Amino acid sequence: WRQGRDCELLLLSGALVLLRLAGGCPEKCRCHSSSHSVDCSRQGLAQVPSGLPPQTRTLHLQDNQLHQLPAFAFRSVPQLRILNLRNNSLSHLVPGVFHGLRHLEVLNLTQNSLHSLESRLFHSLPRLRELDLSSNNISHLPASLGRPWENLTVFAVQQNQLRQLDRALLESMPSVRLLLLKDNLWQCNCHLLSLKLWLEKFIYKGGVTDSVVCASPDTWKGEELLKIPHELYQPCPFPSPDVGSSRGQQLGSAHQPVSGPPESHSAGQRDPSECELKPKPRPANLRHAVATVVITSVVCGIVCLMMLAAAVYGCTYAAVTAQYQGGRLAQTNAPVKMEGKELYDSSPA
Repeated sequence: WRQGRDCELLLLSGALVLLRLAGGCPEKCRCHSSSHSVDCSRQGLAQVPSGLPPQTRTLHLQDNQLHQLPAFAFRSVPQLRILNLRNNSLSHLVPGVFHGLRHLEVLNLTQNSLHSLESRLFHSLPRLRELDLSSNNISHLPASLGRPWENLTVFAVQQNQLRQLDRALLESMPSVRLLLLKDNLWQCNCHLLSLKLWLEKFIYKGGVTDSVVCASPDTWKGEELLKIPHELYQPCPFPSPDVGSSRGQQLGSAHQPVSGPPESHSAGQRDPSECELKPKPRPANLRHAVATVVITSVVCGIVCLMMLAAAVYGCTYAAVTAQYQGGRLAQTNAPVKMEGKELYDSSPA
């Protein structure tokens, strides 16, 4: 009887295993077939669990211990729409990690340890709508992340180590409506002027963004980028090819001591310190020039009117003075003439 009982238990456990495998739900995850979502959060996972249901559309992997992800890490869930990788230990993402997720719309990578992003990282995500990279250690974003993101509407890079942001990257997001840039190490020099101009146009068209507060230089530390007038920025210098390296070295030495031989830079690259605000003459922009012309014209007009009024007043005064002097002279000479006439008439014939 006991052996029969053991056989029943063995068959039952095998049946449960087969049912779990047939359902496609990993051991430490909770699967919801009605919503096609899988929750594997807070399980101490060090890798993406195998055996995920292929029809999964939402995958929660937040609050685990994922340190790295291999290429094609999510090939078993090609229908995935939402992927949450928040609060893990990811420091680097290989270019092919998201390959195959052509339907992915929302990607959450907040609270990891990412330092930079490969330019081809999101090349296989044409339908991405929301990308959140907040609370990482990202110090550099490339000018392009693969291709234009026609569908991206939310882009967040709050609480990172960014000093600059290439305008070309933002222009590759024509549909973005929410841009979060707060709490970075923004260096408000000439390189950030293009970001300022893009943000002004973005807000004018109805876009929503948070504050970009300058961390350097000391002149603008603590100031909001959008509140600094354009006229206080000077254009970035464009050194000639033959003297570009020496010019860059001289400009860089003005801001930091030379402690050794200069590092080699490729042609066309410039140290960001070259673009610190310097007390040099700068070309006025069009708005400043137009304002100057208008003010100068008004002042010249006023001066001309004053000169005309002075001329009229002078002529009038001269005419009145001449008439007055002429009357006095006539009154003075009249008696003399009469007296002389009487004397002439009274003389003997």
